[in-house]
Amino acid sequence: MTHDRQSAPEIGGKFFEPEGPAVTSEFHAIGVGSLMVDLVANVDDDFPSRIGRAKGGMELVDSAKMESILSGLKARAVDEIVRATGGSAANTIQGLARLGLKCTLLGKVGADDDGAFYRHAVADDSVDTTRLKSTDATPTGRCLCLVTPDTERTMCTDLGAAGTLAAGEVDDADFQNCAYAHIEGYMLFNRDLIRRILEAAVSAGCAIGLDLASFEVVEANRDLLSDMLESYIDIVYANEDEAAAFCGLRDPAAGLAALARHCAVAAVKLGTDGALLQRGEETATVKAEPVTAIDTTGAGDLWASGFLYGCFQGRDLGTCGAFGAIVGAEVVQVSGATIAADRWMLIRERLA
Repeated sequence: MTHDRQSAPEIGGKFFEPEGPAVTSEFHAIGVGSLMVDLVANVDDDFPSRIGRAKGGMELVDSAKMESILSGLKARAVDEIVRATGGSAANTIQGLARLGLKCTLLGKVGADDDGAFYRHAVADDSVDTTRLKSTDATPTGRCLCLVTPDTERTMCTDLGAAGTLAAGEVDDADFQNCAYAHIEGYMLFNRDLIRRILEAAVSAGCAIGLDLASFEVVEANRDLLSDMLESYIDIVYANEDEAAAFCGLRDPAAGLAALARHCAVAAVKLGTDGALLQRGEETATVKAEPVTAIDTTGAGDLWASGFLYGCFQGRDLGTCGAFGAIVGAEVVQVSGATIAADRWMLIRERLA
């Protein structure tokens, strides 16, 4: 996968000019990913293994299996299952919109109650929904997030309508008037689709960010990731597991260096140990905010919201990372990936 484009450092550098990137587009950012309704449930430590799931991972299930797991939760008298909008890229975009940036979404939902819920919820966060695709043939996707007492989350995902988004449904016009495209790594499971997304984003002149999403994504796509990062991606986001899967070493610094060799900006998020950042020869180490976490769902996604907000404000690399830590710390203190409106007011005050 190659494409004739500007060198990555020149494109990624747009985000670190003294005044920030000059955004003349209608939207600062478009999020591209699997649009899911998140179902968040607190479970005991052995529940993931009881249903045959690796704790901390993400596995795809069909609708029948999802219903079986939900029935098992009800049988164990789980107090509450929280419904919220989800999807990695969507979480990041909603966070950016809450911080005051102009944002839109590209993805697919069903023509059902969950789809209507999704559209209304993201619109309430001031996210444009005109680029969403819809189908009446398949229900809206769902992601069940099982949160154990140590705050680790195990995800079971029924892609539903999100999984039916096809390359032929993506047009260059979907990316027009967007300065930056934020793409979630789960798109790599459909190679025709990811190629079309990347080509369309480049054609529209977008800078491109890729969140690697999970170590399973990296392991399944090692054969194309390096070339794709070098040819298309300006900013890559990884956690410690994803960086290790990419470079083959359980060393965050080595993972950061390996990723930074292929694109302008690399970020390796380390949870409570903060984050490592690199842009060219410049590096930064960012501390995590000292908070008590109850659920890590959406932590990396909202970290990216804060980081990108700093980029658009023209802040330096370390400050962008600190902004990421502030926003990411807020979401781990709630169940799910939704931060209350009053907390967003306080976040904006801190970032100002």
